[in-house]
Amino acid sequence: MLFRAFASVYQDKMPAGILARMQTRKTRHQLYLPDHLSARLDALAAEPNNSKTSIMSEALGAWFERREDVEAERQFGRKLERQGRAVERMEQRLDHLTEVVGLFVRHQLTLTAHHPAFDAATRKLGQARYDAFIRLVAEQATRGGGEKAAGNSISGKGAK
Repeated sequence: MLFRAFASVYQDKMPAGILARMQTRKTRHQLYLPDHLSARLDALAAEPNNSKTSIMSEALGAWFERREDVEAERQFGRKLERQGRAVERMEQRLDHLTEVVGLFVRHQLTLTAHHPAFDAATRKLGQARYDAFIRLVAEQATRGGGEKAAGNSISGKGAK
C-alpha cells in the first residue's frame, strides 16, 4: 500500500515498466482440483517460463472463447440455416425456370421448323422485335435484373 502511494506521487519519475507492473490487478481465487489435474498442473508449471497462474489464465481464456463461440453459433445458426434454405429454394426456382425456357425454345423450334422463308416485311418486324428484346434485357441488366420493366414492350412497331 505504501509503495502504491509512493508510486502515485512519483509516477512521472518512475520507469514505465515498474508502474505498469504495479497497476496490474489480479484477484486471488482458491479452488479445488482433482488430484490427477493438480499433478499435471504442477508438472506443467515446473517447466521454465510457466506458472500456475499463466496456465490457468490461458485455460480459462480458451474455455470462455469456446463458450462464446457456442453462444454465437446458437444465436446466428438458425438465421444462417434459414438463409441457406432460402438460397436452396432460389436455386430450385432457377432450375425450374431454366427448364421452362428450354422447353419453350424446343417448342418454338418445333413449331417454326418447316415454315417457308419470311418476306422482307416479316423479317424487318422480327428484327425490330429482337432488337427491342435485347434493349430490354440490357436495361434490366444495368438496373440489377430483378426489377420488372413496367410499360416496356418488346413487340416492336406494327405488332398485333
